[in-house]
Amino acid sequence: MGHEISTIEFSAEDYAVFQAHLRQETALLGKMLNAGNFDDQAHVTGFELEAWLLDHNHFPAPINTTFLERINNPLVVPELSRFNIELNGTPQTLQRCALSRLETELSNTWRRCLHVAHELEATLIMIGTLPTLRNADLCLANISPFKRYVALNEQVLKARDGRPIKLDIHGRERLIVLHDDVMLEAATTSFQVHLQAPAKQFSRYFNASLLMSAPLVAIAANSPFLFEKSLWDETRIPVFEQVANTGDAAQSGAQRVSFGSGYISTSPEECFHENLASYPVLLPINFQSEANALQHLRFHNGTIWRWNRPLIGFDASGAAHLRVEHRVMPAGPSIIDMIANAALYLGATCFLANLTAPPEADLSFEAARDNFYLAAQHELDAQLQWLDGKQYNVRDLLLDELLPMAAEGLKMLGIAQKDSHRYLGVLRSRARTGQNGAAWQRTYIDAHGRDFFRLTAAYLEHQYSGMPVHEWAI
Repeated sequence: MGHEISTIEFSAEDYAVFQAHLRQETALLGKMLNAGNFDDQAHVTGFELEAWLLDHNHFPAPINTTFLERINNPLVVPELSRFNIELNGTPQTLQRCALSRLETELSNTWRRCLHVAHELEATLIMIGTLPTLRNADLCLANISPFKRYVALNEQVLKARDGRPIKLDIHGRERLIVLHDDVMLEAATTSFQVHLQAPAKQFSRYFNASLLMSAPLVAIAANSPFLFEKSLWDETRIPVFEQVANTGDAAQSGAQRVSFGSGYISTSPEECFHENLASYPVLLPINFQSEANALQHLRFHNGTIWRWNRPLIGFDASGAAHLRVEHRVMPAGPSIIDMIANAALYLGATCFLANLTAPPEADLSFEAARDNFYLAAQHELDAQLQWLDGKQYNVRDLLLDELLPMAAEGLKMLGIAQKDSHRYLGVLRSRARTGQNGAAWQRTYIDAHGRDFFRLTAAYLEHQYSGMPVHEWAI
């Protein structure tokens, strides 16, 4: 969905032409994989960070058009709403100081973004769901002025036969909201980590990413409040799943946003065949490109938001690669917290993917999926099933197994020991104290009352300090 489009009006012929291209490219993908046309060597990472623009009252500031014009940085791009932006990291080969390079670049980009925001009498915040967000902020007047977003809204509502979107979340409290557009999606902001893996091992890396999703959600949780309701610890999960539901489930059993339908058994081709068979085309753009660019296949895949999404990319030389887009983690609370989360994901996934016996054979997909939703609801208090079939408190699982796995995986990748110790040390302290972003926000409200402006102001002050969240005072 990062590509701008030229029209928002589509005919039956447009859908037929796109579908024909999609069938052709899906078949071609299998041939390209069998022929070894995808990179089979490199481990590369990168990220996307979604952030909020705020006014002086800590409410959303719908000024991203002016902001983006002024900052003029290709790493900073628009998002669905006028009060969100996305920051990107330059891809890094996973070796030596790759993680600290990501942190340095993000810190520099973030400082520049804050400077530009302050020039516009605004500021920025990295957080999963904004405590001061009002339902009225999520209106079409605040949709970013790009045709792709307007078209997406129209096509989602068309697929729903015009029925409003209903958000119904049972957490510590209950929230029920009806909306006539997709702008509720803008209530959630993420830190998405990309992992390019060798093509021949991609299925193992993808399945390992599924296994790691629950522990990552638990330790990274940062979204306990929406519209002043106390909900899941990672409320982004049910919000995005319910908002992007186009009604496909009634037709095919598939949801646009989901944990997926199973592990990859043999080839990443399986996910793209599922895309073709189970997900109606939303935006039938006719790309004037060669079939082996897989443009239609990649664009269609961009309208299906699995929490772990397989992606196909091409480098500057035109060489194809496969990567996992790990979408489970929220934005914030601090830059070092997010890079630490990435270190856990990258290291543990590499370790699990390279075990002699595939670990996914020891934990059913259904158990991995159940773990994910339990972790989203209860973060570091969740009880998860693990590879031996036993239940573990996720904090114990992290401290006793997953952080040592991550350390070994980062060593396998050639990451500098200094970086590994620094970032995994942050997570070790977070797990021991039990204070992630969600826990800090809940404790602050318990201590100071349900003043969400005050909560946001205190959160911002701590975020500006750069300290990891386990050191934040209440």
